[in-house]
Amino acid sequence: NHAVTKGPIALAAGGTGGHMFPAQALAQELQRRGRDTILVTDDRGDRYTKDFPANEKYLISAATPSVGGPIAKIGAAISIGQGVLSTWRQFKSRVPAAAIGFGGYPSLPTMAATAMLGVKFGVHEQNGVLGRVNRLLAKRAAFVAHAFPVLDKLPNGANAIEVGNPVRDAVRAHIDAPFPVSSGKIQILIFGGSQGATIFSTAPTKAIANLPEALRENLRVVHQVREDDVAGVREAYRAAGVEAEIAPFFDDLPARIAASSLVISRSGASSVTELSAIGRPSILVPLAIAMDDHQTGNARVLSEAKAAIVLPEKTFNEEALGTVMTTLLANPARLEAMAAAARDRVKSNAASALADLVEEIAA
Repeated sequence: NHAVTKGPIALAAGGTGGHMFPAQALAQELQRRGRDTILVTDDRGDRYTKDFPANEKYLISAATPSVGGPIAKIGAAISIGQGVLSTWRQFKSRVPAAAIGFGGYPSLPTMAATAMLGVKFGVHEQNGVLGRVNRLLAKRAAFVAHAFPVLDKLPNGANAIEVGNPVRDAVRAHIDAPFPVSSGKIQILIFGGSQGATIFSTAPTKAIANLPEALRENLRVVHQVREDDVAGVREAYRAAGVEAEIAPFFDDLPARIAASSLVISRSGASSVTELSAIGRPSILVPLAIAMDDHQTGNARVLSEAKAAIVLPEKTFNEEALGTVMTTLLANPARLEAMAAAARDRVKSNAASALADLVEEIAA
């Protein structure tokens, strides 16, 4: 009963994988339902569109109105105004049945253009704190769908509905993967999110090199580091006698999460959601400069369930990390219990729930 003739759904997301991956997951679900989709993003978001099943794609310039002085703000306002105008022109030739914004600056002009055409829109918030763009749109939106049980900075009068974070098909494929058995080497996965920092190259490498030999020789490390750090990190593991795979980017991260007995990462919304969906123990290091400290809010959902240990960035050094790793690696039963505790902490079936909400406003 979901016919393509019912008009396309416009999805707007900007900048980072954190916004783009949930948008991609919703597009995949809408496609399964026979719906056409239009993606509106910017140049940065466009890097994530290789597997994005959009029937049409519009690239708009999207500036950040909260950065810089008055002149930068005027420039940003002009840029957003141009984004509204160009999106409105595009949509006039093919009016969407409904729209949904995932945050990031392309969401702002896209939802404004949608509202000008009298089309309803909703927003989805991936983090535990409502982002700036979503905050601006929340009261006008038909719904504010959110990922985690607690959503900070929600304006009064907004229609908030907890749905979870939509996960891509690449993640769904590993949802029932059993916890890796402890015979053979224990795999540890380390990645610093899309904003990989040098701290994620140095602290874990030194901590692992200083582990007791009995633990060290039983490890296999998969470590995502910045391009500049690859050679140095590879040499450090070789010198420590640790089997390691080093790369600046892994495009099959969900499969690697599933194969690991411990994950060390940032607590971006996608990372926390994928750790919950696949069910793996983690050491989480919230990004200190994250807007409104939202990564600490994201980490809470796993740490309160005893599925993750949180190390604030200012204490993320080889000593603190080494202590935590020694404790966990010496206790495989605890790792397995943490894995079980992680499962489904973030609501599952979010893509389906979100598609239902979008189709409701499209009707």
